[in-house]
Amino acid sequence: MNETSVRHGATLGDLARLFLKLGVIGFGGPAAHIALMEDEVVRRRQWLTREAFLDYVGATNLIPGPNSTELAMEIGRDRAGWPGLVVAGLAFIVPAALIVGVTAWAYVRFGELPAALALLAGVKPVVIAIVVQALWRLARTAVKTIWLGVLTVAAIVAVAIGVNELAVLFAAAIIAALVAGARARTVDHRMVIITPVGSHTTSSTHPLAAALGAAAGVPAAVSLWSLFAIFLKIGSVLFGSGYVLLAFLRADFVERLGWLTERQLLDAVAVGQVTPGPVFTTATFIGYVLAGAPGAVVATVGIFLPAFVFVAVSGPLIPRLRRSHIAGAALDGVNAASLGLMAVVTWQLGRASIVSVPSFVLALSAGALLATRRVNAALLILGGAISGIALGW
Repeated sequence: MNETSVRHGATLGDLARLFLKLGVIGFGGPAAHIALMEDEVVRRRQWLTREAFLDYVGATNLIPGPNSTELAMEIGRDRAGWPGLVVAGLAFIVPAALIVGVTAWAYVRFGELPAALALLAGVKPVVIAIVVQALWRLARTAVKTIWLGVLTVAAIVAVAIGVNELAVLFAAAIIAALVAGARARTVDHRMVIITPVGSHTTSSTHPLAAALGAAAGVPAAVSLWSLFAIFLKIGSVLFGSGYVLLAFLRADFVERLGWLTERQLLDAVAVGQVTPGPVFTTATFIGYVLAGAPGAVVATVGIFLPAFVFVAVSGPLIPRLRRSHIAGAALDGVNAASLGLMAVVTWQLGRASIVSVPSFVLALSAGALLATRRVNAALLILGGAISGIALGW
């Protein structure tokens, strides 16, 4: 059985300060967010053991919604109960939503944001180095046995050749539970096989769908209630990557309602990628474009509200699952497969990010600093942002 924590408690102020910072510097999508949280929560503050952290990573892959945001909520709940869940979640979401809101205002007013693209070009190589180091640390904990290592490699291969990420996680859980059950039978233990009912990957760090462009006119009859209901539905049922989010948004806002043009939708997803924090803040951008500041607020609340509910319901079950021999083995399988999915995302992001000599030098320098001097990831991201803007100029 895992102990969930190394030391007890964290104040709400501690949680707010940490996740406000991560909400501001969290470029690179969920894989990068997880790496940053592991660095802060496990290595620096020792709020959680690496095993407990991995359990929360695995569990958030099994519920709908933005899993790095849900991971922040899980950490907050573990440290400070239900108030901690709310504070950590809001602290991680609000800075990103505000940044996207300002970006949406500038998009509507000026039509382009080239500085954001230059900043991202400097940040992404640094993020790659941070994620690679986190993957190495997490792998040393998640891959407890040779066969879990085989399961991780199998997950990497499966996703690389195009197998659906949901199927990979689901299969890993079942295989791990079956293996544990078979071993238990050999020593005449009683067993109950518990298998997850769903899963998703959070690879949301894809190349920009389109360069930021001019905004078109706002529809005359956008209902705030309809806007809220659509995003509440999306937040309640969405498993999968940023491409899946794009499909949901296109079906509702472009095809069914005609509130957005194809170009506006692609620009909205692009902004969700280039700004820090959860990619679900794409909703904030769309809400502002359609209905100004009130639209941004109701869209943001709508898409993130289900995540608070899912974590509140599922979070207390995780320690119980870990105490069960079979369920704990299934969770180990999910953790191993999740690590494989993160590795594939990191490879894809690396191919898109390290495309020039300066980007290679940035990634190599950041990796060397992390390995030899254990520099704070926030300082590295700031340095990458400054370098990107300087190179852009």
